[in-house]
Amino acid sequence: MDFDALTHDQQLGILQETAEAAIANYDLPADVSVDMINLSENATYKIAARDGRRWALRIHRDGYHSRTAIQSELAWLTDLRQTGIVPTPVPVAGKDGEQIQRVGHARLAQPRHVVLSQWETGSEPGIGEALGEPFELLGEVTARMHIHARQWKRPAWFSRHVWDFETSLGEERPHWGRWRDGIGVDAAKARLFGRTAELICRRLAAFGKGHDRFGLIHCDLRLANLLIDGKTVKVIDFDDCGFGWYMYDAATPISFYEHEPQAADLIRSWTTGYRRVLDLPSADEDEIPTFVMLRRLLLVAWIGSHAETDLAKSMGLPYTEGTVGLCEAYLSKF
Repeated sequence: MDFDALTHDQQLGILQETAEAAIANYDLPADVSVDMINLSENATYKIAARDGRRWALRIHRDGYHSRTAIQSELAWLTDLRQTGIVPTPVPVAGKDGEQIQRVGHARLAQPRHVVLSQWETGSEPGIGEALGEPFELLGEVTARMHIHARQWKRPAWFSRHVWDFETSLGEERPHWGRWRDGIGVDAAKARLFGRTAELICRRLAAFGKGHDRFGLIHCDLRLANLLIDGKTVKVIDFDDCGFGWYMYDAATPISFYEHEPQAADLIRSWTTGYRRVLDLPSADEDEIPTFVMLRRLLLVAWIGSHAETDLAKSMGLPYTEGTVGLCEAYLSKF
């Protein structure tokens, strides 16, 4: 039976068995526990030994990234860490010396790619907390990552998704599905969201993809992918990293909270930190609202195409409803 046709509980059971089988590929203690901590594009598990050591195991979603693309992700995050740009996860090689393992299951059509990393300490910042300082630190980190991306000589085999308008909100090949298929997108919302998408498209075409505006970015620097460890900001989950607009990284930290009153203040804190490291032209800053709307409609699409995930279930229709006011404000502004 097709994995996608199974019930959610059946899928969870198969993924759990796959994760338990995967640990045999690594030099780990025999008594480790395997507990799921997140199911989104991928399934992520906490591997814990009785002596306190921990690891994170990721089972990659079938068909989303090739082995080369995953190796490209690991190459970038490793260079970011080794050059002192930002702390990132440390991949753990399997017994065969490979960072990417292939693990099968009788009820999977083909083996899945699996990556194990050392556990990173720290805590995810919460939107209800005082986030001004963390967002300034994030702005500084993002600017350093952007400088690195512009200067880094990527391996010749490097391959990652391109996140432009067509692959985000376009009709033909959007990576996360079509926003029109979002939960609760009726005819009226489709007209409003469509007008908003058309405006985004025009503005991004005028903004352009010059070397100083478009390059390798994390693409998902939301709060869930940040760890605050004292004064240190750690960046995790590079699964969506690829080629996009640098200012898109200014929009992703407020993902799912774009409608909150403090969103504008948080973006200002981010730009304050960013400018401590790298020049931010006013024309680029002025376009951040476009990237906020791009991200918002992209997430409407993601929720619609990932309705089985806990995050999509928790957001659902209210998130689509909350997008209406943001679209109206954006259209009024521009």
